[in-house]
Amino acid sequence: MVVYDFVKVFKALADKTRQDILELLGEEEMNVTDICSEFRTSQPTISHHLQILKNCNLVDYRKEGKNIYYYVKQEIIDDVFGRVVRKMHVRIIEKE
Repeated sequence: MVVYDFVKVFKALADKTRQDILELLGEEEMNVTDICSEFRTSQPTISHHLQILKNCNLVDYRKEGKNIYYYVKQEIIDDVFGRVVRKMHVRIIEKE
């Protein structure tokens, strides 16, 4: 069983840019240049945000030649939030 530092994860997710990056990467994997084109932010800033998300194990990457493509680790996202819901004893009611 993997143990998560929920404080670290939620601090990472408290930033709107990182939330937006996760949303983008949830749709498709992208390289830093592609991500930068979606924001009015420099490449070093986007790389910094990606590093924070990687340190929380929320994104990962693969190399293809000289390009590095980032993607959301959806199974980790699902696991983290599932644990939070269980830990907080929150009951989620699905709408029919």
